[in-house]
Amino acid sequence: MIVGIDVGGTNARALLVDPATGGVLGRRRSSSAGDGPALVRCIAGMVEELRVEETVEAVGLGIAGLADRAGTLCYSPNLPDLLGFPIGPELEDAIGVPVTVGNDATTATLGEARLGAGRGSDHFGLVTLGTGIGTGFVLDGRLVEGAHGFAGEAGHMVVDANGPAHITGHRGPWEYFASGSALGRMGRMAAGEGRFGRGLVLAGAADEVTGQHVAEALDEGDSDAASIFDGFCREVARGVASLVLVLDLERIVIGGGLTDIGEPLRSGVDHHLGDQLPGAEHRPAIEVRLAELGDDAGALGVALMAAERT
Repeated sequence: MIVGIDVGGTNARALLVDPATGGVLGRRRSSSAGDGPALVRCIAGMVEELRVEETVEAVGLGIAGLADRAGTLCYSPNLPDLLGFPIGPELEDAIGVPVTVGNDATTATLGEARLGAGRGSDHFGLVTLGTGIGTGFVLDGRLVEGAHGFAGEAGHMVVDANGPAHITGHRGPWEYFASGSALGRMGRMAAGEGRFGRGLVLAGAADEVTGQHVAEALDEGDSDAASIFDGFCREVARGVASLVLVLDLERIVIGGGLTDIGEPLRSGVDHHLGDQLPGAEHRPAIEVRLAELGDDAGALGVALMAAERT
């Protein structure tokens, strides 16, 4: 059996996976706070607990950031205490089995390709919408990792060179306009300008409005929330169109926390994609789907990756 672990900015999730079927045989969750040695102890503890249930042959670690092929985290805004830490080799020494390390969005893409909404497509992109935007790609039936394992950072591609500065210090990246954080900002702006009365009621004040409040009002049928969300879907589609133009994708899978909104998100992006894509009337239709694996995608994907490389 393989243990797949998805490490985010606040939590680490571990799944005991049968790589032959993709079945999940056990689960653990723990905080990912602390420095490198603390995280290694945390992960090793989860692995040891899962080892009681089955023999573990390898571990896969999907992490939010740029991890090189040697297993060192080179860059991560959400895990600053781990920068430069060789988490792969250190974890391998601690647990005594091979460890494979990859970017969390890339590993989630592999999970959706084998077990979820990417099945049946040899040319698709996963776009995860959460605090930021993560992306991953399958081209010609193969997972794209790039020269250094850093492929899939499309959330940082610039869509407005004169736009606001992002937390990275760069101006106008796609995720500034089209992430879960962006949806909350759009809701706050609308509430502050008197265009989102329901948001004021739900949040209590304009500066307290979040993306969740927009989603809740949308579900209630609020017309102001529908207008805000339509603008948000247009921003998502703008970046998706660039991915399609560069990579000639046939399918887009939308994942991340915002998929809880469901069909309005899928249909909204699908509606605006044609407007954003030059020559759309001369292209085969781009299929837009919602991801199917939820929070398990990254851990499942990296477990499959580890099984292939062991």
